[in-house]
Amino acid sequence: MKNILAPLALTLIAAPALAQDKMTVMLDWFINPDHGPIILAQENGYFTDAGLEVELISPADPNEPPRMVAAGQVDLAVSYQPELHLAQREGLDLRRVGTLIETPLTCLVVRADGPVQEMADLKGRKVGFAVAGVQEMLLDAMLSNNGVDPSEVEQINIGWSISPALMSGQVDGVIGAFRNFELNQMQIEGHEGRCFYPEAEGVPAYDELIYVAHAEKMDRDMIARFLRATERAAADIVNDPTASGEVFFASDAELRNELNTRAWVDTWPRFATRPAAVDHGRYDRFETFMQESGVVETTIPATDLVVDVTAKAKP
Repeated sequence: MKNILAPLALTLIAAPALAQDKMTVMLDWFINPDHGPIILAQENGYFTDAGLEVELISPADPNEPPRMVAAGQVDLAVSYQPELHLAQREGLDLRRVGTLIETPLTCLVVRADGPVQEMADLKGRKVGFAVAGVQEMLLDAMLSNNGVDPSEVEQINIGWSISPALMSGQVDGVIGAFRNFELNQMQIEGHEGRCFYPEAEGVPAYDELIYVAHAEKMDRDMIARFLRATERAAADIVNDPTASGEVFFASDAELRNELNTRAWVDTWPRFATRPAAVDHGRYDRFETFMQESGVVETTIPATDLVVDVTAKAKP
């Protein structure tokens, strides 16, 4: 018996670890507190537990992530709900498969001591944007809601330079600034900002950050495992945001700075604790808003925009 068991024991000891499924995820921006559940799932080993080896990629261009998914270059991308609605019209066959941040973060920021005290004051002035199409649509709706013809406002693509463009006076306002970041960044640099919120200026509430995948080529099982891992991480954050923040900042020394520390406090309450859950009504309402605003002629049903990858396939 001893002679039989010994080789078996050696075989078990020498057996390699189970292979992990490799998954590429393109972020919407450089790594920051918005990506808390993703980083914690990585650091706490939840991806490993889910049988995943996840590679995170930061885009060189903020317009790049959905196009990379549509082209089959990455498995998953962090994007924005409004961008998904427009991407469908551009022929990008994408689906929202999960939610990262379930409340709007985008806002239109102006200098608190500047000439713009209300939305109507933007008439004849300059507003910068970072993501073409999406942010212009939001700005147009906010202006129209306040009686300003969008054609009376000069819109300038400022790329990554959001706060600097505003603080230097290059523009009078910026759309696409995140209320958890740009306001803190301006304050740190000695400038007070004022934020006009889209959801208070005629735009329906929407999911700020979502995960998108290719409609036909997505690996539903792999994505479902990714979402379960980030759900575990989101629960950790809600249960102990301070300790979870320490895990986040310890993942990369460059993350530990005053801006990110402030942003973490403003961000963690907004993480989706049920990332796979689907709210069809939210997507239908945004489609109706786009149609009523004249952005699109016809609406796309939510069932063609979102999918629950955790749902069992119908027999």
